[in-house]
Amino acid sequence: MAAESSPARPGELDAPTTTTAYPGSPARTPGERRPRLRSGVSYTLLGPAFVAAVAYVDPGNFATNIQAGATFGPLLLWVLLTANIVAMLLQYLSAKLGIATGKSLPELCRTQYRRSVVWGLWIQAEAVVVMTDLAEVVGGAIALNLLFGLPLWLGGVVVGAVSLVLMPMRGRGQRRFEVLMAVGLACLLALLLGQLLGAGAPLAGIAEGLKPGLSGADSVILAGGIVGATVMPHVIYLHSALTSDRYSLSLPPATDGPPHDPDRPLRRRLLRHVRTDVLVAMCLAGAVNVVLLVSAATLFHPGVPEAADSLGAAHAAYGRLVGPLAALAFALALLVSGLAGTSVGMYAGEVVMGGFLGRRIPVLLRRLVTMTPAIAVLAAGAGPTESLVISQVVLSFGIPFALIPLVLLTRDRAVMGRWVNRRTTTHGAWAVSAVVVALNVALLVSLFAD
Repeated sequence: MAAESSPARPGELDAPTTTTAYPGSPARTPGERRPRLRSGVSYTLLGPAFVAAVAYVDPGNFATNIQAGATFGPLLLWVLLTANIVAMLLQYLSAKLGIATGKSLPELCRTQYRRSVVWGLWIQAEAVVVMTDLAEVVGGAIALNLLFGLPLWLGGVVVGAVSLVLMPMRGRGQRRFEVLMAVGLACLLALLLGQLLGAGAPLAGIAEGLKPGLSGADSVILAGGIVGATVMPHVIYLHSALTSDRYSLSLPPATDGPPHDPDRPLRRRLLRHVRTDVLVAMCLAGAVNVVLLVSAATLFHPGVPEAADSLGAAHAAYGRLVGPLAALAFALALLVSGLAGTSVGMYAGEVVMGGFLGRRIPVLLRRLVTMTPAIAVLAAGAGPTESLVISQVVLSFGIPFALIPLVLLTRDRAVMGRWVNRRTTTHGAWAVSAVVVALNVALLVSLFAD
């Protein structure tokens, strides 16, 4: 691991030139004024987690949650809730890393690790972005097919084109992009919750899903898919980039006095805003996922097992059992999920390449490269829902490669300064890492056994 004082590589995005205010504190530009804490701070800090949360309710989540509910009832609800708690911890650490350092996780990996390690991390991160884009584009194409009868490959092209239209909004201000994603998340929850309440399905047996347990290799594979769809590795990279521009809020005032921490109330308040942002956004995303699994468990299990075969079959089952409005709400929610998710995926792809390599390529070229596998899958006639589930299983293998560097960096005082993790936080993050790796091993064993 390279020392923190190692020279920057070409193209590196460095924080402003600074001087140290006092030992153990973050650096601060001489003469720079301390940002005032007022109501605008909460407005500034609330929002990045909602962009990240959109990735937790993408079409891959639709596929895995509906298949899990229709096949096993509420059995895997505990997996979903646990994965959402894990996501909260990881997104909090990622957001804190960006605020404390002014850099994203990929940028810090580039400055802290050997070049061979950085290239390996970049390659797997790009694979994660491609699998993510596959899920978003395929899901959006399915929604357009259900709503308007478009061929799947044409629907995929339309989703990709719309994502290119949405991207310039980020260029006109990150805040607008954050608000747009928050609105999309709220729409998703409203559509699906209305669908569930309108169904009038009995919810008495749902509590059984809170008891940990699995049922055979298929449930293990679906559990891995739920974890991969919920703990999205590409937004672990993205969230740190979203908060890195709030870096100046974390700097203490310059002082010539003795070593001390005069800004501890500021730090506590900033951390509270970050935690609130993550908690609210992840709870909304978790609610969307729970509604998806619960609706499938109560409506489709065990009487309508064919609803687990595809999203199209689930759409037809909703229309047959609940009514055409429920089917319409499901298709619209799937479309919103695909469009919002692919926009976030494009953003994450830019962060990954710009951070790990210090280089960028034109947005149109990146869009064409990452969309090609999805369009190829749709044009070849491969099962779109099966492709969604497989993509989420692949994503679960990318989690440790984002999670381990995140924990290593946030526990390093030389990187984080006074924002370094508490020991209990680090231990909890390592425990999460161990569980995720163990789940991946079990998933591999199950796949090869089958």
